[in-house]
Amino acid sequence: MIAPADIEACRAAIRTGSLSFHAASRLLPSKVRDPALALYAFCRLADDAVDEHSDKAAAVLRLRDRLDRVYQGRPVEAAADRAFADVVETFEMPRALPDALLEGMAWDAVGRRYDDLPGVLAYSARVAAAVGTMMCVLMRVRDADALARACDLGLAMQLTNIARDVGEDARAGRIYLPLDWLREAGVKPEAFLADPRPDAPIRRATARLLAKANELYVRSEAGVAALPFACRPGIMAARLIYAGIGGAVARAGHDGVTARAHTTKGQKLGWLMLASLKAGATRVMPQPATLHAPPEPEVAFLVQAAARTAPQRARSEALLSVLAQLEARDRGLSA
Repeated sequence: MIAPADIEACRAAIRTGSLSFHAASRLLPSKVRDPALALYAFCRLADDAVDEHSDKAAAVLRLRDRLDRVYQGRPVEAAADRAFADVVETFEMPRALPDALLEGMAWDAVGRRYDDLPGVLAYSARVAAAVGTMMCVLMRVRDADALARACDLGLAMQLTNIARDVGEDARAGRIYLPLDWLREAGVKPEAFLADPRPDAPIRRATARLLAKANELYVRSEAGVAALPFACRPGIMAARLIYAGIGGAVARAGHDGVTARAHTTKGQKLGWLMLASLKAGATRVMPQPATLHAPPEPEVAFLVQAAARTAPQRARSEALLSVLAQLEARDRGLSA
């Protein structure tokens, strides 16, 4: 059982760090909500620790060590780590899932950019779809079709985040839009990073990214009916709230550069109410055929890791390789 004080600390971290998830989590049953808060708090604080640290290589390596301690059953003395360790033990969380998140953060630390949409999806699989897969584990859902749809939702959310944060990322020296889309439009990435403006090619790329996100949001709904009924409103709420953020970007003319799109408390309340209605309808609606659509290729490894029939594997060669790069960089900086 997660200690009440640790859960309250996780709740406070989510309340200030992820308003959209905090709103959606209110519709989850307590037996899922508390572990979900622990999961999101660990992921949110880990992301902040890397994102806000000037020495990102060292920050990712510290996160690797924290994950090692979590899986050894001796977490560091921090509420989020202790709570996540309880989640890992209680739900038998496959190590490959938080390792995928770690790999995504390592990609950020080495400044990786993505030549095409599959590359962006591969990154999104690690930093977002992995969390969606872990949420399924918390709901005791290990069906491959349901896991694939959870990954759709995670991918859609991350593409929405990228579209919303184009300018914020550019001012921090980061770019997540597919580089081939920019090259096709005659945009040089370095020139855009030096002077980010919402020119027509950037708006078009943002619109294309949101179109893919919307396709994934629609397909993800098929998986909601495969979840325990009490969990459906919360997941539907997350889908509607994040899609609403994409809608705000679209209404701003797909300008994710000059202002960061946001939604109002009233809008969130409306989506929470709609989520309850749509989730209720899943009791009587037939299962859509899209439930059985194959997963996006970039998330197949997550589905395989979470499915009960999947053997547990050691850390992937790709993850070990990028961690070795960071260790070399960290040694060079500290020399």
